[in-house]
Amino acid sequence: MLVPEISLTPQMVDRFLARFGDNIAVLHSKLSLGERYDEWQKIKNGDAKIVIGARSAIFAPAENIGIIIIDESHDSSYKSDMTPRYNAKDLARYICKQNNAILLSGSATPDIADYYRAKSGSIELLELNNRANNASIPEMEIVDLRYELASGNRSMISTKLHDEIEKNLNNKKQTILFLNRRGYSTFVMCRDCGHTIKCPNCDITLTYHMYENKLKCHYCGHEEAPKKTCPECGSTKIKYFGSGTQKLEDEVKKFFPEATTIRMDIDTVTKKNGHEEILNKFKDENIDILIGTQMVVKGHHFPNVTLVGVVAADTSLGIDDYRAVERTFQTITQVAGRAGREKEKGKVIVQTYNPDNYAISLAKTQDYKKFYEAEIELRKRLNYPPFCDIICIRVNSKNIDEAPKVCDIIYNNLIKVKYNNMNIFKPQPSPIDKIKNTYRWRIILKCKLDKNVLKIIDNALKAVLKYKFNNTSVVVDINPTSMN
Repeated sequence: MLVPEISLTPQMVDRFLARFGDNIAVLHSKLSLGERYDEWQKIKNGDAKIVIGARSAIFAPAENIGIIIIDESHDSSYKSDMTPRYNAKDLARYICKQNNAILLSGSATPDIADYYRAKSGSIELLELNNRANNASIPEMEIVDLRYELASGNRSMISTKLHDEIEKNLNNKKQTILFLNRRGYSTFVMCRDCGHTIKCPNCDITLTYHMYENKLKCHYCGHEEAPKKTCPECGSTKIKYFGSGTQKLEDEVKKFFPEATTIRMDIDTVTKKNGHEEILNKFKDENIDILIGTQMVVKGHHFPNVTLVGVVAADTSLGIDDYRAVERTFQTITQVAGRAGREKEKGKVIVQTYNPDNYAISLAKTQDYKKFYEAEIELRKRLNYPPFCDIICIRVNSKNIDEAPKVCDIIYNNLIKVKYNNMNIFKPQPSPIDKIKNTYRWRIILKCKLDKNVLKIIDNALKAVLKYKFNNTSVVVDINPTSMN
């Protein structure tokens, strides 16, 4: 049984224990080496018949596998972008084929490519048309933040969301506020010359974390003290822009001083069992408001939560990725699913500057099928997956000159071969072109992947071996989860 987030493991274990007893093993990266060894032996010796865990649990030494279940199968976290690189969903398919086992993928918002395969008959489609416990779908309201600004409200919380939180507090019900940006301010800029404070190791702006009073890089972990003067022009007019979960927590405390709040993001779950402690505290102590990033979106069941606020629904719309609209629809629909899971009807307030975007308007009615029809038509016209494969050849180098040189060698060898409408785009720096002092370039291919395409790529990569590039690595990523 695979879950996308470690935070979902305790809840899933409780459900399985209640139904199948204690012959269960749990595997995830937050276990100590000793704990992991004990669980591994339990599985290997046949003492555990059920394995529950995040993506790495797919490597469990289980024998005679009958079924693999992938919960929230649309989630991109099933693919590992670190060595060893693997996609737990692909491995699950292979293992099931080897064991003649069933693969069951579950999601309220399936991956577009998976749903296309189901609609075309490649895999079987099973539909659940009612929520658990026959709970009704929460009522969703879209708030246009442009009107909020025009009326003079510059806070992160719209008038409508403020009123609904107040009503919820009076009714002794719980609220979840979702914002997929951690920290206090998302970038720091000089108002005189426009210089932004960037990480010295990465081509990314530093985020201000108020509670530690530090500027942090969310890619390499670099930290430094906040600047009082601009390093470029010496001006003291340093301004903090953007908003993260820390700032949202501050505003909530200012508007609702009597309310109890708890925050869940990477900064608050660093210690072992941090996820579990926060979620248990929210549930058991009936804390009024949970503020969180994407960690609070998936699968959690809180009977007393009747209000969900999506503070900035546009965050994922602006990313450099053909799945930006799909991910926005999935996130809003998933976070809305946390409200009104018992007898009480839920309410969802979605704050956005793009109320007419079809991802947001269709998420309001939770109409996945209509969203799928609109998105699949667009993908067909633009020749995006599932109608083709996207292959990203990433070149990473500690040497600023080597990365583009290696890219040119690969590109020149690729374009020599004309095959099967293979579109090869010229080498470009990656959207974030420097992380951890490593320069990043990429070549993108669009085509239907087959053995011939793999051979063409393999020959192009072998051409690089004739040269001595000691500071450079090349990664070929098939249908990457992130285009960065």
